[in-house]
Amino acid sequence: MNSPAADVVRLLTVKGETLAVAESLTGGLAAAEITSVPGASKVFRGSVTAYATGLKHELLGVDAGLLAARGAVDAQVAAQMAAGVRKTLGADWGVATTGVAGPDTQDGHPVGTVFVAVDGPFGPDSGSAGGGKVEALRLNGDRAEIRRESVRSVLALLLKELAGEQTGNERAQDTEQNGGF
Repeated sequence: MNSPAADVVRLLTVKGETLAVAESLTGGLAAAEITSVPGASKVFRGSVTAYATGLKHELLGVDAGLLAARGAVDAQVAAQMAAGVRKTLGADWGVATTGVAGPDTQDGHPVGTVFVAVDGPFGPDSGSAGGGKVEALRLNGDRAEIRRESVRSVLALLLKELAGEQTGNERAQDTEQNGGF
């Protein structure tokens, strides 16, 4: 069975599209997971690990007022990170992770509070609503488990959007190649 990262690389390759990643709590794990897949260089533009809150504004264009008012652990911050990395690195798709892996709370949010986001080519003909997609998560486990699950979750969200973007013909071809129905 394919890994989510392998599925992402395969779908992006089929579509001829690219990906950029913005990470905070995952510290580069999402980018590492994607680049572990053979052929990722065809679709992966790069990543920004903006661990410090100020870098989210400076490198990714997250609104400074939003960061000051809500902190880095916020759905809107995640959405702006995904849109910002997409724009900064010139990719078709951008994904982002931000949250609290522990051991301490951050900005009043408990350990396990995570936001993952996807921003992509959501146009009127794309079959998807306009704007980015954000999922709020409440994860359990230790620091390593929360970080791993955040990566899994952002890849799952991206896969959901990529699959929704496929035309009927692309879905049929993909099903035939994988022996499905």
